[in-house]
Amino acid sequence: MRTTVLGAGPAGLYLSILLKKADPRHDVTVVERNPPDATFGFGVVFSEETLGRLRVADEPTFTAITDAWASWTTIDIHFGGELIRSHGHRFSAIRRTKLLGILQRRARELGVEMRFETEIAEVAELPDADLLVGADGVNSLVRRAREFGPRIEVYPTRFAWFGTDVALDAFTFAFVETEHGVFQAHAYPFDEGTSTFIVETREDTWQRAGLEELSEQESLAFCEELFAPVLDGHGLLSNRSVWLAFNELRCKDWSAGSTVLVGDAAHTAHFSIGSGTKLALEDAIELAGALGRHEDLQPALVEYELERRPIVERFQEAARQSAEYFEEVPRHMGLPPLQFAFNLLTRSGRIGHANLSLRDPRLVRRVDAFVGGRSALSPPPLFAPLELRGLTLRNRAVIRGLDEPVGAGLYLSPMVAVTPEGRITPDDPTDPGAWDLDRIHAAGGAAMLVLNHAGARGACRPRSEGIDLPLREGGWPLVSATATPHTRRSATPAALDEAGMDRIRDAFVAAARRGAEAGFDAIELNLAEGYLLSSFRDGDYPRSVVEAVRAVFDGPLAVRLGDGDAVPDADLVHVAGGKVKEYRRGHLTAASDRIRSEAHVATMVGGYLDTLDAANTIVGAGRADLCILEPAALT
Repeated sequence: MRTTVLGAGPAGLYLSILLKKADPRHDVTVVERNPPDATFGFGVVFSEETLGRLRVADEPTFTAITDAWASWTTIDIHFGGELIRSHGHRFSAIRRTKLLGILQRRARELGVEMRFETEIAEVAELPDADLLVGADGVNSLVRRAREFGPRIEVYPTRFAWFGTDVALDAFTFAFVETEHGVFQAHAYPFDEGTSTFIVETREDTWQRAGLEELSEQESLAFCEELFAPVLDGHGLLSNRSVWLAFNELRCKDWSAGSTVLVGDAAHTAHFSIGSGTKLALEDAIELAGALGRHEDLQPALVEYELERRPIVERFQEAARQSAEYFEEVPRHMGLPPLQFAFNLLTRSGRIGHANLSLRDPRLVRRVDAFVGGRSALSPPPLFAPLELRGLTLRNRAVIRGLDEPVGAGLYLSPMVAVTPEGRITPDDPTDPGAWDLDRIHAAGGAAMLVLNHAGARGACRPRSEGIDLPLREGGWPLVSATATPHTRRSATPAALDEAGMDRIRDAFVAAARRGAEAGFDAIELNLAEGYLLSSFRDGDYPRSVVEAVRAVFDGPLAVRLGDGDAVPDADLVHVAGGKVKEYRRGHLTAASDRIRSEAHVATMVGGYLDTLDAANTIVGAGRADLCILEPAALT
């Protein structure tokens, strides 16, 4: 088979090596516009998993790489005048020019034809081949010449890729707060005397600092001064180190006919999890393997994409979460240094409390002790006590339902309608005194009464039959802020007048009183999810309800809110909605983190928290104070 590869980066060269190694008769040509010793950037990072795959795929290449790499197991976090060190994170890195040199020599040894300094304007200028591989990066000519359905999202930060003439002994994160905003550095060693040093900041901070107007050398000097304590007298190095915006690339298809994409030509992932070269090399391994397992080209290309796409998309999602963390890092600047470090280490979801306990048990014990306010023998964060307005919860675990105590700190009642007309379904409870709370209290737990008025979402069938399906018969008149039905099938509510609003406010107050008399320790008012109190856009009326309930109830008062809702004066926010891209474990955590950081209020969050590890990570990182557990977390 004749194969032409456009692009002599790691993906293109490694694929050519594997194809030629699998079958010396394979005619492989690599075409590259730059000279063989040209490169942009400084070092590239490998994980332990990737190195294992390289060893299996081609041991001579693996041996040459491992003879030239720098490796480390520590992450340093410079924040708030402190240095937090975390151990047990094995990484390796190598100078990019050295990596390319190793791959070029191995390809030449196997008989790959490499054509450097060959400018290609159109795909038709490339040598004829049975398979054309686009390994030509994010601005791929091959991708633009075929129908791959690319989608590019530009991230709202700017970064510059520098080097420094010192070999750091750890993967280093550094954060500096300036009059313009926050700047952060991502740095790591890649040989005995040099490190990569990436500086990143938000677009608005970059503009306020005037960096758009500075030359490359002036930007370098600005960053040297900014991170002087981390550089410790050393300077930064430039290699076309201009400020860029990161482009996340996803393609609908990775192959078209006899053309296929690998590496950055097919997908990109934010550099903050160090996965670009890893993904490119693993693409090459999988594509070479698929081609070796199939005589026909099309089944091989289909298998390559089916195998690789789910893995790549998981990494892209982890990288996106990591990038979003750095976009929003200014709101975390108020965290104590230790908790900030734990928040940073767990940002992408790939590392949690349990995993970090295996990597760095000493650091996790410090985090546990910090959250619990105790000695080094503290329990994990979920099991640390929490005080809310004089009420001490034995732990941060929350369970829905009042039926059976299971050791949680807090139990939520079903939503109780404050009036019969405020029910969602005919079966909704209206009496706060309907439960015997003695067993919960005897077990050391506390009970929270959840009060609601359905508004335009009332008079519906049970959810087991569907969401917001109106009753076929036996409905009741609905009210809301405006005479607007909740769905096209819903009944039209009457718009509340002042007297109606007063009556419902009084009903919330009366229900709160009855709840206190019944022994509830805390009360939650639902101001979200499309129910009555969320239908008032200006917020004045819901705020007046909160204030009226506060006037008659001295215990902890919570409000259920969506992300972006104004936060009234309350002791706790139950985060019930956010900008959710995918409904998965912890999908509300980012919204909780944002509300907690910006409003400086305790938060309670759910969102499919079906493991204790997820909850321990959320509480330990300061993303929420209480976690609503799914039943699976208790088994």
